[in-house]
Amino acid sequence: MVFTIRLTENERELADSYAKLHSISIGEAFKSALFEKIEDELDVKVADEAYEEYVKSGKKSRPIEEFWNELGV
Repeated sequence: MVFTIRLTENERELADSYAKLHSISIGEAFKSALFEKIEDELDVKVADEAYEEYVKSGKKSRPIEEFWNELGV
């Protein structure tokens, strides 16, 4: 899939500088930034859901061994 992004001259210079600093193409820089942002937002969503579950349980936690067993570790 191909995307076109319109940038101001200043935005383009900033993107070029970032890409050069990391020795990657501008496309790779945007792709990396996009997926990092998505991962960060998913992490926040999972944390919010876990906290909500914790509050609903009366702020009760459980032994870490129980969690490891649940994960099969």
